[in-house]
Amino acid sequence: MYVSTVAKSLPEEEISAISRSSSKNNRKIGVTGILLSAHEFFFQILEGEEVVVDRLLERIRRDPRHRDLMILKAEMGVTERLFPNWSMRTIRLGEANGMILKAVRIMLENITQSHRIIERYTQPSVLQFLTQGLNPLEIPVKKTRKIILFGDMVGFSIMSQKFPVEEVTAVVNAYLDVCCRRIVQHGGEVTKYIGDCVMAHFPPDYADAAIEACLEALDDVRRLRRVAGQCQPMNLLYCGFGLSEGEVIQGNIGSAIKMDYTVLGDTVNLAAQLEALTRTIRRALALSEPVQQNAKGSWPFANVGQFALKRQGELSTVYSLDDPLVTEFKVIEELTREIRE
Repeated sequence: MYVSTVAKSLPEEEISAISRSSSKNNRKIGVTGILLSAHEFFFQILEGEEVVVDRLLERIRRDPRHRDLMILKAEMGVTERLFPNWSMRTIRLGEANGMILKAVRIMLENITQSHRIIERYTQPSVLQFLTQGLNPLEIPVKKTRKIILFGDMVGFSIMSQKFPVEEVTAVVNAYLDVCCRRIVQHGGEVTKYIGDCVMAHFPPDYADAAIEACLEALDDVRRLRRVAGQCQPMNLLYCGFGLSEGEVIQGNIGSAIKMDYTVLGDTVNLAAQLEALTRTIRRALALSEPVQQNAKGSWPFANVGQFALKRQGELSTVYSLDDPLVTEFKVIEELTREIRE
């Protein structure tokens, strides 16, 4: 069951042509279902063998007449079809269909809008479970290995005290936007925002991708500073990243009121500590030793010393990069002086 947006307004004749073509092709591959056309929305139910439906859905994704395709629900192991005699029935809902069908059209529009909103607030893992026909609340907790990323703005507190809330919010949103885009581009998943901090994770063999995501985000942040003009808060946008690798607990954590599908453990805490350590080493990136050792690229690693991390009294070697994007870094005291000036 999916919904998509029509790329452009389609006349009645073209909708009918789509219906005839779909019915003919689906009959050949044993797919049944229904297509509802409601103004700018397509709502479709496809029934058939899993591999066949997946292949058909991929063709629909590439169809230029659709965009923003979103799966609402997927069910596996269904033995009885809802539309066994319809290779594909198409129904066009509009003002001329009467008040009942008009209500159905409005309902479909509201469902689509609600799912679009939920999609923005929900983690990709949870959405993936839903589209696979799985109940995220029933996914068992597991131990796994991850690379954990923590990213945080420098001087957010002083910035929020000195500048209008609208300007500070614009800076935070710009920062989180570049971080998330780079994380997702390199195969990571954003887990949560904690104030102006972003937390994400990568597969354990993605050390190079995680480092690259941080560097590209730092480059984007530097570009934001350079084009900020007279917008002083954006001129003061600096950030730090911490990367750690190790075992974590992944799954549903929370209460009967609110649930999070997240990761937790020493590796998560270590990434947060490494991010905070960027203020001490005056570099925008701090890496744990396992991340440095698992990276396969020819990175200009720099050993920045040993620090008591995770457990009191246990020293851990911390690495960074000798890269202008990393060394171009300011701590809160420097930003405070610039604000006063």
